[in-house]
Amino acid sequence: MKKVKITVLKTTLDEELAAQYGVPGLTKCPMLREGQVFYADYAKPQGLCDEAWKAIYQYAFALAHGAGEDVFYYGDWVKTPGVAICSCNDGLRPVIFKLEATDEESTLDYTPVER
Repeated sequence: MKKVKITVLKTTLDEELAAQYGVPGLTKCPMLREGQVFYADYAKPQGLCDEAWKAIYQYAFALAHGAGEDVFYYGDWVKTPGVAICSCNDGLRPVIFKLEATDEESTLDYTPVER
């Protein structure tokens, strides 16, 4: 399994939807900032929002296991092999991520618990 580089490309705020549905003073995501980088493989990187991880983990997992050596989805999505562009599921202030396959091998950094 390889590590996957996750870069925050953009934090956004849909002002029209925020005005209609959001609380007063709602801003872009306060947890992440543009340019922030995380590395993932089998587990959520420390500091990455739980909800964002739930929305993007399947792409990270696929890239970590070699998917994306060609382009995803028959070549009609992202033009660069080994790259996925994803967003979190916050409909008012989604964060956009770039996931990239790397050549760095993942290592297990904990001892599994036997039951």
